[in-house]
Amino acid sequence: MEETVPRRGRPGYDQETVLRRAIELFNRQGYDGTSVGDIARELGLSKSAIYHHVPSKEHLLSQALDEALDGLAAAVDRATTAGSDGSAYERLRHVVEESVGVLVAHQPAVTLLLRVRGNSDVELDALRRRRELDTRLAGLVREAVDEGSLRDDVAPDLVSRLLFGMVNSLVEWHRPGGLVDPQQLARSVSAVAFEGLAR
Repeated sequence: MEETVPRRGRPGYDQETVLRRAIELFNRQGYDGTSVGDIARELGLSKSAIYHHVPSKEHLLSQALDEALDGLAAAVDRATTAGSDGSAYERLRHVVEESVGVLVAHQPAVTLLLRVRGNSDVELDALRRRRELDTRLAGLVREAVDEGSLRDDVAPDLVSRLLFGMVNSLVEWHRPGGLVDPQQLARSVSAVAFEGLAR
């Protein structure tokens, strides 16, 4: 009986695997500090072979930032669209919890989003989208103040930045698969943000 020898050749990767590895490298080395050659080496491919998987490094960055922003935008849309159910306070609290869920589910992409500085058109577009979300969230805070659910002595845009600054800080210490369940984490962030720590 003849023994079959495994064929050697270029490893095959789907688009998702290439994107995941690229995001890992961008977070580890910085986007500007990562070359297409680095991504190819990470995947065990030649530099020319990587172009069979992706058109450019910038394309990978765009996909990663869209992944993070699309999830956040969907949560904000649900909370701020005319006719949304619940009071502004309830919708604001819910969008904070949903944002924690998005961050946990897409932590590497959100981490990358929080590190962009506007050094390219792709980064500038991501920053523009983030500002639009911030504006809409500040409007939701303003609605909650107007309905009497939130204190009125702190500017709504500052409240929004503080709330989502707390959510964004999770990228610094949260570890996927850790001891804290994502739903419990979302409820805890919401409880601290809206009810404080006083007994």
